[in-house]
Amino acid sequence: SENKPSFVLHRSCSHSVYSDCSEVFADGNVASGLYVIRPDGSPTALSVYCDMNNGGGWTVFQRRSDGKESFDRAWVEYKHGFGDIYSPKGEFWLGNEPLHYLTSQGKYDLRIDMEDFDGNERYAEYKNFRVDPEKGASCSHLCLRPYLFPSFHPSFPLSSPEFISLPLIILCHSGNLNGHYYNGPYRAMTDDGVVWYTWHGWWYSIKSVVMMVRAADLESPPTGPGKAAGSGLPQGL
Repeated sequence: SENKPSFVLHRSCSHSVYSDCSEVFADGNVASGLYVIRPDGSPTALSVYCDMNNGGGWTVFQRRSDGKESFDRAWVEYKHGFGDIYSPKGEFWLGNEPLHYLTSQGKYDLRIDMEDFDGNERYAEYKNFRVDPEKGASCSHLCLRPYLFPSFHPSFPLSSPEFISLPLIILCHSGNLNGHYYNGPYRAMTDDGVVWYTWHGWWYSIKSVVMMVRAADLESPPTGPGKAAGSGLPQGL
């Protein structure tokens, strides 16, 4: 069964702070929820949502769920992040800069979970995902081959590196996961919905999206009683 999420902010009891959710998971924390991390090079610590399903250790950097949060934002907002990370269904973007520090620590996998308005679920996974620094960036958008799997299908590894340097989640002209939120089929001047073309085409805006990264070399935590999400120093929101 899937781990139930926790929405209490937890801090590490150890002297060192976790660098990502993969370290949180490897340390025996097996419940999904909010944790404090500090990636190498980051000037500040970050509150992040750690998803401990699907092998655990996923750091969530984008969530779309109900359209309450506008993703039509200025560059500086995408750089630093925006939205509501603290609510169970809150929509947010973690930030390009935090993503750069996070994915510069080593090799990371990207997972994208999606659901349509009929309750059908799909996911895609990619290898070697990274976010380039703003200065000297060589790509104007995230470009990923739109491989898609039913929720029960094993992941399909990709060997080529993928990267992002601007806030446009455009999947090689086959998707836009930061698009305008519509309720399924839509009509508009442009095909600007939350789209994954190979699943529902350009004119169907999907209901929910979660994008997350995980260290490629993550190992399962030690066997035995796992730590609950509240095993650190819980603080109210």
